[in-house]
Amino acid sequence: MANALQQLIREHLDRKGWSYGDVARRGGIPRSTVHHLATTERVVRMPQTTTLEGLAKGLELPLESVRRAAAEACGIHVYDTSPDAEPQGAADPEVALLIASVQKLSADDRRHVTALVESLLDRSSGSAREK
Repeated sequence: MANALQQLIREHLDRKGWSYGDVARRGGIPRSTVHHLATTERVVRMPQTTTLEGLAKGLELPLESVRRAAAEACGIHVYDTSPDAEPQGAADPEVALLIASVQKLSADDRRHVTALVESLLDRSSGSAREK
């Protein structure tokens, strides 16, 4: 199954009839970079900003759309901060507190929180399978 960035690139290439080289030339980035992002199943880390900007320009898409797809391909959830978006965590004040607070933690503390969340998610999915 293709990740969000692969889907975005492939759908746009198919719709426009473009090649990886076409996108690369339009965006000022290497063809190999476009090819890599379009074919790699799991993006290990978020591409650099200049890469995302070039890809967005080459695909003629908004940078935010490309950034969101790349983040999702890396397993990162990006919250919509546009003025039209529902306030973060509006439905759940605990979620809003978690989102606002995580940026204030040290890198080491964020790793601990990540490990805790992964452990809780694993435990939750395990008990869901047992039912």
